[in-house]
Amino acid sequence: MAINPIRRILVAIKDPAAKASPTLAKSAQLARAFNAELELFHAIDMPMYRDVYASGDRQIGDDEQSIRANYLQALDTMAAPLRRSGLRASVAAEWDFPPYEAILRQAKRSRTDLIVTAVHPSARHALWPLHPTDWELLRLSPMPVLLLKSWRAYREPVVLAALDPTHARAKPADLDHLVLQLGADFSRALGGSLHAVHAYGASPAAMLSALARGLGTAQRLKARAGSARAAATETLRLLPGLALPQSRLHVIDRLPVDAIADTARELGAAIVVMGAVSRSGLKRLIIGNTAERVIDDLGCDILVVKPQDFGIRFPRHTRGAHLRVITPPILY
Repeated sequence: MAINPIRRILVAIKDPAAKASPTLAKSAQLARAFNAELELFHAIDMPMYRDVYASGDRQIGDDEQSIRANYLQALDTMAAPLRRSGLRASVAAEWDFPPYEAILRQAKRSRTDLIVTAVHPSARHALWPLHPTDWELLRLSPMPVLLLKSWRAYREPVVLAALDPTHARAKPADLDHLVLQLGADFSRALGGSLHAVHAYGASPAAMLSALARGLGTAQRLKARAGSARAAATETLRLLPGLALPQSRLHVIDRLPVDAIADTARELGAAIVVMGAVSRSGLKRLIIGNTAERVIDDLGCDILVVKPQDFGIRFPRHTRGAHLRVITPPILY
């Protein structure tokens, strides 16, 4: 019997007072599929203003406890139907900020195997398609993150694993194996089917380089055909242990940004599984991340996986309440 890879799921609840939570409904379906325990978590990141407590009539600590108790009660109300249905569901709320760090700290404390969160809407014409909270959660989380973009329940879902076996994008060699394995785990648990896509298309920069070297049309076509065969061979090398039929392997001569989204739409995929590595500084701003760049084009859920040796890269200690001082208006 295969070992259950998902034993504890942390569900990031944005609004504990909401009457209905599609995020929670899908998380409950996953918990049943994996026989996992749910933890409903809310990060209390509202600012507290020191000026309000200057008179000494009220204590900031009392308000913190009262507000936290209200959030815990609301989360308990959300968890009650899940418990009645037989699921194991706990709740937690912490004064902590920013929200993505709060989620990661709680996931670390709880030994979480999977984080589930709904994608935030982002401003139109923003520099990055992702909301900063989602982007940072993707970038920093060492455990898999499932970003929900669809509220439809999983019904025999198609799970699409996005591969880069040639490591052309500087991914660790074991990351494709993790992507495939987790994709297989999800498709098996949910009663769906696993597909894999590998896009090997040359970047515009590489094509310009070939033209600059003076390669003729025939040479370019021959090189492209050779690349296709090499890409298929590299991809197939990963798959024997998963017994993936040829009909579910999609080797495409296009850039990943286009090929992954188009293949997902053609298959009606419910989940796309992608590997991601964190980059920092100017390189991150220029190169970005394939998962981040295609997320705006995908209408399905996205499961982002990190390499096994990915380290914890965020402060370990809870920050507490976000204290501010009311700034008086500037008079001219």
